Amino acid sequence: MNKNWLEHYPPGIGHTIDTDDDATLVGIIDAACRDYADRDAYSSMGNTIRFADVDRLSAAFAGYLQQVRGLQPGERFAIMMPNCLQYVVALFGALRAGLTVVNVNPLYTARELEHQLTDADVRTLLVMENFAATLEKIYDSVPVETVITTQLGDMLGPVRRVVTNFVVKKIKKMVPAWNLPGAVAFPDALAEGRGQTFRPVAVRGEDLAFLQYTGGTTGPAKGAMLTHANVAANVRQCQAWFAPQMSETGETIITALPMYHIFALTVNTLVYFSIGGHGVLITNPRDMPGFVKTLARHPFSAITGVNTLYNGLLNTEGFDKLDFSHLKFSMAGGMATQQAVAERWYRVTGRPIIEGYGLSETAPVVTCNPLDVERFNHSIGMPLPSTDVDIRDDDGHSRPPGEAGELCVRGPQVMRGYWRREDADTEAFTTDGFFRTGDIARQDEAGLFYIVDRKKDMILVSGFNVYPNEIEDVIVAHEGVLEAAAVGVPDEKSGEAVKLFVVRRRPDLSLEEVRRHCREHLTGYKVPKHYEFIDEVPKSNVGKILRKELR
Repeated sequence: MNKNWLEHYPPGIGHTIDTDDDATLVGIIDAACRDYADRDAYSSMGNTIRFADVDRLSAAFAGYLQQVRGLQPGERFAIMMPNCLQYVVALFGALRAGLTVVNVNPLYTARELEHQLTDADVRTLLVMENFAATLEKIYDSVPVETVITTQLGDMLGPVRRVVTNFVVKKIKKMVPAWNLPGAVAFPDALAEGRGQTFRPVAVRGEDLAFLQYTGGTTGPAKGAMLTHANVAANVRQCQAWFAPQMSETGETIITALPMYHIFALTVNTLVYFSIGGHGVLITNPRDMPGFVKTLARHPFSAITGVNTLYNGLLNTEGFDKLDFSHLKFSMAGGMATQQAVAERWYRVTGRPIIEGYGLSETAPVVTCNPLDVERFNHSIGMPLPSTDVDIRDDDGHSRPPGEAGELCVRGPQVMRGYWRREDADTEAFTTDGFFRTGDIARQDEAGLFYIVDRKKDMILVSGFNVYPNEIEDVIVAHEGVLEAAAVGVPDEKSGEAVKLFVVRRRPDLSLEEVRRHCREHLTGYKVPKHYEFIDEVPKSNVGKILRKELR
């Protein structure tokens, strides 16, 4: 392993961090609430809560879970909602109660939701009402015993709460009818919790903080076991990397990426909170005009996103008129940033897009460019302090700078393993403790790393992992389909899009039937964009689909 990146580290950043195995996210949360009590912590939909409010509200919610519901440390608690203040309160409350948080994509189909809740053995779930109808479809098939529901406006103050919830439900009709007997409203849970005495839990670094679901290299989704020590280490690694650019008076970061996604969960939600930063939560980033109006109200020093988000902002009227004088850096991850988008972003904002690299299994940040780079460079940067990255061939031998191989990672932020999947752990880790990422990369003489390709057949759509096996399993369940194969194809908007090849069992099967079936059983970003009927799926002599031929 060639650690030449250490010779090129930015000034003032040490090669290692204090890898305290007893560090916990509860300690980080408690310290920030104490040290920055009077500062603004989070803003959403026009309402702002301070660090002291986060402390008080999350303690009340922890008290409810602990004293009213009787949840014990280590039990899994799921959160299913978009970016909003309730997410922060519930997340911190659950962690302070010693629970293991299971983040759930609110756009999951019933099939996907059933798998995750069952696999994680989730007994308690907090869900935004907009998505409660999905839960109702599979409620009798999952282990969930307690459902807490929240409405979009629940933390916007008495008047705005009533108005917002009425508009969302009655005017915009964004809440499909649902029926979950015994469901508890989030405001009622907080009110009950305030009447309880929350008993702090002795959380340890080795305790599980998150089951963060990911397909890894093949579906179905597996739970990456992230301990408190894993995530706390990545928080400290990011703190060290960001420190030269941070102000002691506080920073404001824009959070448009979903907080249930590991990137925004660690960097936006936890790192900035730990340093007294102010997080501005964007609930619906697809409303680009509304997004730009929010940016105009909050002079921001940092923003995280993916290529599609940055491109969308650049193509929204009024974005180029914003004040970018406070902006220190724009970080990208999850998918490759396109050169044209990076160049235009620099022209408009005066700041480059800075790419990094990470995975759910690594809590997530592995590498990042120095924050003072002057131009976009296509690199994913260099390993964070206390992180080892090795480029290896198929036989496990290290490759020298300039030669491509699989990017393998070892460090305190790497997960304990996959939940109840020892078979997957054997494949994922080398004998000397490196995690095999499945990505092909190379390292240059200056210590910078570059992603070359993906080792597996995963498709990356707007920063989200899409796995061909899952799509194929769904479509071949259709009675009119004989065989199917999914591949990724280039797409200007999303980086990649899914193309589905179908062999018909029933001659009159139409493309519209196939599309409808996919939309019913797959989350939006997994639904194929392109379809083609073929006579036969090309296979190797052992029956493996030859995706390269299809591409």
